[in-house]
Amino acid sequence: MQDFMNEGGEVLWLILALTILLWTLICERYWYQLRRHPQRLAATLAAWNERRDKNSWYAHAIREAWLAELELQLNRFVGLLKTVVAVLPLVGLLGTVTGMIQVFDVLAVTGTGNPRAMASGVSAATYPTMAGMVAALSGLYFAARIERRAQAQARIAADRISFLDEE
Repeated sequence: MQDFMNEGGEVLWLILALTILLWTLICERYWYQLRRHPQRLAATLAAWNERRDKNSWYAHAIREAWLAELELQLNRFVGLLKTVVAVLPLVGLLGTVTGMIQVFDVLAVTGTGNPRAMASGVSAATYPTMAGMVAALSGLYFAARIERRAQAQARIAADRISFLDEE
């Protein structure tokens, strides 16, 4: 791992940090959706069912506010998650640029195309691009799945907190 990081240049450390952030956000969102959201939904549903008035304008406003709060919590960090997925390939391209600058520096110093001298620059140009794309692709599926799941759970919450008295 250390050899890979050294050959890829400093940009790989940034890609590693972003990948750790990406997977931390993915795990946190799954934890929230599977553990915390059902508890919050049950508490909101219990509070709604305790209300006597479910049909007035005030009741509708309270219901909408509670649903909005649930939806906000479901979508928390989803934007950041999608941003990290979008930024990872760009950081990989930054590594490509810095690696190519190393190659051009070698060409400027040696004057000819010494393949051994240029090898480290080529590695520093290739590895970050690959790492950024692999990290982004690994998170892309989960980011889309988390977003769809949050939307579905928000719809379920809206359906379960109904307007009608069940007496």
